[in-house]
Amino acid sequence: MSATFVMAGGGTGGHVIPALAVARELRARGHSPLFVGTERGMEAKLVPQENFPIEWIEIGGLNRVGFKRTLTTLADLPLSIWQASRVLDRAKPAAVFSMGGYVAGPVLLAALWKKLPVVVMEPNAIPGMTHRRLARFVARALLTFPETGRWFPPGRSEVTGRPVREEFFQIPPQPRGSVLTVLITGGSQGSRTLNRAAEESWPLWKNRFVRIFHQTGAAAYEELAPRFRSSGLSGQIAPFFTDMPRVFAEADLIVSRSGSTVTEIAAAGRPSILVPLPTSADQHQLRNAEAMQNAGASRLIPDSEMSGARLVEEIGRMATEPGLLEKMGQAARAMARPGAAARAAEILESFIR
Repeated sequence: MSATFVMAGGGTGGHVIPALAVARELRARGHSPLFVGTERGMEAKLVPQENFPIEWIEIGGLNRVGFKRTLTTLADLPLSIWQASRVLDRAKPAAVFSMGGYVAGPVLLAALWKKLPVVVMEPNAIPGMTHRRLARFVARALLTFPETGRWFPPGRSEVTGRPVREEFFQIPPQPRGSVLTVLITGGSQGSRTLNRAAEESWPLWKNRFVRIFHQTGAAAYEELAPRFRSSGLSGQIAPFFTDMPRVFAEADLIVSRSGSTVTEIAAAGRPSILVPLPTSADQHQLRNAEAMQNAGASRLIPDSEMSGARLVEEIGRMATEPGLLEKMGQAARAMARPGAAARAAEILESFIR
């Protein structure tokens, strides 16, 4: 029996991209996913590109947005709940799926008011504000980290992981060679801290035993690219790597922020140095990095301590300890959960009446 499912969650790629993976799985099973979002979030670009319908509501953020923005959002909340309620009345979904974020709040409140089942996917070690506040009311919670289960009612959560492209799971273990390949990435927008530390490290690699792949983000690329080329180091610098699974496959070690990238690192089975974004909501990047470090898959360096010298020192220590990188890669892969989108679709189908 085919059904409609409402997909809530937007604003950033970390919310939209996993929801799209679940929506593709639902569509392949004959169902009709319908997105709800705002016209200024990433969903406005990404969802229409994949030919999914989307309905618009008006809402802004509440977490770490300042007093004025908070007041505006609270003033918009009744209207946005009413808009979401109208969407649910027209769509008559079997269930609502949420990746969290400020877009999800009004949709989940309207769904719970109408007694619709709500399935949330929480990719962070600490749930975002929307999922945390509504945790006791959800029908199912799909998690990336086992410790996140303490926020949800007993028996209603399971560890499924976050949807990750299949190419990452297919990356084989990397045998160590004489040259260590290091991937540095701050995500699609880049990271000022990682860009600065990477540049500071270039003259410190005196023995030249490394090859650097560095994703800078578009804003910093024009400034950093000529400097990297004149450094004499081997490797590649780019504003954005379009084929990131290929770059992961070549890397012996990944230096990254600790948002949604941690699930790709786990799927690829690569050791990592994680530098949490200190301004991330509810310090979720710090908690993600701590979970990876506690599993033996990563080393955590606080943003305030990250420098070129610290980067070279940490990589040198890790590379010279026999078997450490291989052991960390195995620990990372043990945290990977393939089939997250398919499992989410199965759970949503269970609510078809």
